[in-house]
Amino acid sequence: MTIINETIFYDKPGSCGTCPFFYNGSTHLRPGEVKGHCRMFDEMHKSYINPPKRCQKIFNKAFRMPDGQFYELELMISILERDDMVEAILWYLGALFLLFLICTSIGTRLILQSVFRPLHRLLNWLQQIQPGKELPVLDNPTKIREFQQLGDAAVDMGNRSYKAYEEQKQFIENASHELQTPLAIVRGKIELLAENESMTEEQLKELDEIYTTLGRAVRLNKSLLLLSRIENGQYTETEDVSVDEVLDELLPDLMDIYEGKKIHLVRTKETEPFVIRCNLSLAQILVSNLVKNSLVHNREGGELHIATTPSSLTIMNSGEHPLDGEKLFRRFYRSIDGKKDSTGLGLAIARSIALSASLSLTYKWQEGMHLFLLVKESQKKS
Repeated sequence: MTIINETIFYDKPGSCGTCPFFYNGSTHLRPGEVKGHCRMFDEMHKSYINPPKRCQKIFNKAFRMPDGQFYELELMISILERDDMVEAILWYLGALFLLFLICTSIGTRLILQSVFRPLHRLLNWLQQIQPGKELPVLDNPTKIREFQQLGDAAVDMGNRSYKAYEEQKQFIENASHELQTPLAIVRGKIELLAENESMTEEQLKELDEIYTTLGRAVRLNKSLLLLSRIENGQYTETEDVSVDEVLDELLPDLMDIYEGKKIHLVRTKETEPFVIRCNLSLAQILVSNLVKNSLVHNREGGELHIATTPSSLTIMNSGEHPLDGEKLFRRFYRSIDGKKDSTGLGLAIARSIALSASLSLTYKWQEGMHLFLLVKESQKKS
């Protein structure tokens, strides 16, 4: 069917598709002749007679029919519909682009996680390595050659580090053990020499300084030997030790030794004692080192607070300034106000004993006081 001006022509005889009227192919009908009889015609007629304002002509052609009459054919489309279609296409394209970005981001993240998973496993394995302990098993299968080489290199480095650490511990133990006898002999010779009546006062003064220095060397040697034996796990006999009982035995003697500093002791405890699983001798050394450190590095007239609970020991002493908590437990570390006769191994030994007994020993500065906290590892994790 074709609209030519106000005339409707059908391509072939038959129905218009929506009504039962049949027309001859050579017949042309005016709109008024079928108006009201065909719904399709009414709508087409209305659109043609009153076209929308927002229309665009896309085709115009004049031609003559076989009967000799001239007609003009115009095809028009609605600009409004075209704008709506363009807007809809833009919205669809925007939605598709956004969906593409989301899918690309998720896909990239999943791919990167899969690729770098071996690296994350290797980092977790490295964080589990502890000095003096055997390397944990590295289970890190990967098809990426670079990650395989990195894992092999890390394991090799860890094994060499562990071997070197073990050799160093063994050397320290052997050297300390071998030095015990010569140091004891030298010390005995100095004591005999000091009893010689022919020694002058000046010579006795020099001899006393030598004896003092030698005493420090003996203490240092004993501390190194003790530390090496602790790390080598030679103290295998363990028992349940009450830290409260150890404190009750040590505190009177230690307070008498440092009586001249006039330190005020505050002791608090609960009904249930703090019990640890440790070698008795090591437990005594651990508590003694912590208390002596708080007395030696306390100011005159300062305070010493010692508190125990069923799961912890807290020791606080007066101080002038905070200390470096990372370096404090290192071997031979001395603070600014460190004593000359100190070996610098007291806290290192205390930390080593704590680790061997599954205890955590930490330091922090709190309200103008040094605080040392000894707690069970199980309680710390919980």
